[in-house]
Amino acid sequence: MTDSSAHVRVRDIRKTYGKFTALDGVSFDVARGETFALLGPNGAGKSTLIEILEGYRDRTGGDVSVLGVDPQHGGLEWKAKLGIVLQSTGESGNVTVHEQLTHFARFYPNPRDVDETIAAVGLTSKAKTRIKALSGGQRRRVDVALGVIGRPELLFLDEPTTGFDPEARHEFWELIRELKREGTTILLTTHYLDEAAQLGDRAGIISAGRLIEIGEINEIGGPAARVPIVRWRDSGGLHEERTSEPAHTVAALFARLGKEPDGLEVIRPSLESVYLGLVSAAAASATDLAKELA
Repeated sequence: MTDSSAHVRVRDIRKTYGKFTALDGVSFDVARGETFALLGPNGAGKSTLIEILEGYRDRTGGDVSVLGVDPQHGGLEWKAKLGIVLQSTGESGNVTVHEQLTHFARFYPNPRDVDETIAAVGLTSKAKTRIKALSGGQRRRVDVALGVIGRPELLFLDEPTTGFDPEARHEFWELIRELKREGTTILLTTHYLDEAAQLGDRAGIISAGRLIEIGEINEIGGPAARVPIVRWRDSGGLHEERTSEPAHTVAALFARLGKEPDGLEVIRPSLESVYLGLVSAAAASATDLAKELA
């Protein structure tokens, strides 16, 4: 995607630390109003990239534009348009949840309603509790609330639902969908692939500092990676067949066996299985290249 109105534009971005290359020629756009999921294993370079986009880390090379500004030169007015939910914070919290949200809401011209925001992250019952008395997961919800209270134009979510129980995760997803309906651009990093599938319009996968795949959530990996698998058992053991016509395959099996095949499964590859395949292939390719160069 190469839209001149993109809220995030990254071109050939590189980041090195001495001889170590953390990012190696990454390029992509995030369109206005899009939810873009940035995926990759630990150490792939995701956090480094996000910190560069947020203006907290300088890049070694390449060009970056975030809301029309180079993050290395973004001022207070630019920063006020960003919402940032980091992986963790050092906030001790000697005030209540409601007091903290109310305080931060005053910094923005059109903040979200404090009580509605607290409810959206599942902390209504803890609104009058001091933050230092909350559990780790509850503090994480406060982090998310602080990130969205100002109705940011661009919201960075770095592993936002770590520590959430299933109910809180679904409440959070609905909050993100509401922000999306309001036109917020969202850049999400998460290890929960179901979360990326639920919330993302597109995804980019980073491995060893390189962008190895990018595309629509339901198309990433290409058609070949999403061909269903029909799996069954018989006296000869476990069998499986990849086919774009699983119903036809199952019907043929039934006709041949004269009964329902044992252990019959029709498996449609999920984003998680596609992701794991792509990362595994990239790692194997990198290992082979290293051997050739040794």
